[in-house]
Parts: sequence; structure tokens; C-alpha cells
Amino acid sequence: MATQKSVPGNPITPGGYAALKARYDHLLGTERPQIVEIVSWAAGNGDRSENGDYLYGRKRMREIDRELAHLARRMKHARVIEPSDQPDKSRAFFGATVTLADEDDRETAVTLVGDDEQDASAGRIGWSSPLARALKGAAVGDLRTVRLPGGIKEWEVTAIDYA
Repeated sequence: MATQKSVPGNPITPGGYAALKARYDHLLGTERPQIVEIVSWAAGNGDRSENGDYLYGRKRMREIDRELAHLARRMKHARVIEPSDQPDKSRAFFGATVTLADEDDRETAVTLVGDDEQDASAGRIGWSSPLARALKGAAVGDLRTVRLPGGIKEWEVTAIDYA
């Protein structure tokens, strides 16, 4: 596999792809059939213009169909990348868990993941986020400056792991 300085398509970890697929399968196999059943039952109750079950069911079905289409597009363009296959583990690329120290020597660890699996509260930052863009290609000891909504912040890379 080539070095991941620029990752084309929609990069995603195997776990992130599995979560997208599980959500898609749940919507298609469980939620949508339940809503179709409710809408069919409600449609048989007569006047649809004032039938809350029917109106809500149709609205929910449109939401599910929109989400299914979005998930299908994301999965179609996904490029599953196994972080442990990265040949240059001395630099931060997709899938790396990077430990950073700020100006006050407070350490934090972030994992560079696909945009579809980002969760800042869990330390997973999207590949196209400002911090991830700044960290791409960084090595231990490098200083990286990032312009964030709260101002400019500088971090030192103290560790890189691909476990």
C-alpha cells in the first residue's frame, strides 16, 4: 500500500465501515418494514389527511429513505484502510493514534479516522478536520499549529501508534 499522504475517496477504517453497514442494514431490514406496516395499517383507517399515524409514518419513511440513500453513497465511495497496514509508522497518517502535548504540557490522544466515523468526544477526529490536516505526515517531536474557532493552538507530537 502506498503512503497515505493524500487518501482519495472516502477513507474509512474497517470498524467505521462495519458501523455504516450495520446502520444501513438496520434501517433497511428493521425500521423501514415497521414503518411500512404502520403506514399500511393507517391508510386502511380512512381519511388520511387527519390521520397522525399515516402522516408521521410517511414523514418517517422519507427520512429513512434519505438516510439509506446517504449511507449507500458513502459506502459506495468508501475506501477501507487498515491502519496497521501503514508502511511508515513513524509518521501520522490515516488511522494513526497521535498523542499531543499543548503549551501547558497537557497531553491528549486523537485518532485520525474517516469523516463518517468521527467523534470528538471519543478522541476520533475526521480526516478532513483542521487538526487532522495539520497532523498529516507529522513525526514524533514535530510542532503543529492549527487555526481553530477559539484561536490558534500549537501542539507537539509526542507519540504515534497504529495499534
